[in-house]
Amino acid sequence: MIAHIQGKLVEKMPTEVVIDCHGVGYQIHISLHTFSLLPDSEHIKLFTFLQVKEDAHTLFGFVEKAERELFKLLLSVSGVGASTARTMLSSIAPQQIIQAIASGDVGTVQSIKGIGAKTAQRIILDLKDKVLKIYNLEEVSVSQSNTNKDEALSALEVLGFVRKSAEKVVDKIAKENPDASVETIIKQALKNL
Repeated sequence: MIAHIQGKLVEKMPTEVVIDCHGVGYQIHISLHTFSLLPDSEHIKLFTFLQVKEDAHTLFGFVEKAERELFKLLLSVSGVGASTARTMLSSIAPQQIIQAIASGDVGTVQSIKGIGAKTAQRIILDLKDKVLKIYNLEEVSVSQSNTNKDEALSALEVLGFVRKSAEKVVDKIAKENPDASVETIIKQALKNL
């Protein structure tokens, strides 16, 4: 529902921040990983995830989209709630969690406070295949660091194209024209798909 919040950083603590967005202060829960990445500037943008429960609406914020996606994946595991997922992201860097899950490293996942052997095994069992796909995508996007390419890919997915075939076409366009805008990439991709 709320994809991101951009505004003035009013309060900053290791577990939460308050961002003033046009006179409304949003209390956003963060991980220590996000806290360490917060810029020094007073205007910030956080990617968010809104958790709606019967008794509360809780907003979680992330500097990196990849961390938000991993947070959502962790929430999809039975027995892993938002506080456990946030503790995991505070204890170990997202890339380390991804590698531990991908390699089936129960010890690393279990070393996180509050994660027992059964939960660690369930996390690995439920997420290993998903994380392998996402990890490969992250490697591609990190090495390319082309947000226009990523946005174009997301738009093509929304339009109903299969990600793998769209990715090949978009990669080719981005290599030929690294400065292409999102619109240009999408238009050229639509001609080739």
